Amino acid sequence: MSLKAFHLIFVTLLTGLSFGCAAWSFQSGSAVWGVTGIAAGILVIIYGIYFLKKLKNVSYL
Repeated sequence: MSLKAFHLIFVTLLTGLSFGCAAWSFQSGSAVWGVTGIAAGILVIIYGIYFLKKLKNVSYL
């Protein structure tokens, strides 16, 4: 598994985890942690886009 494929999987899982924790925080009444989770999810997406652009010539294998 290449570094690019690992990052793609890692970013996908981390994004889901961040938004899932944000939803859970909003349901439990903690708006501060919910907003933090949304911010973390957005930052992970931005990082994923940056990384994929940086390694656009590298294959996924």
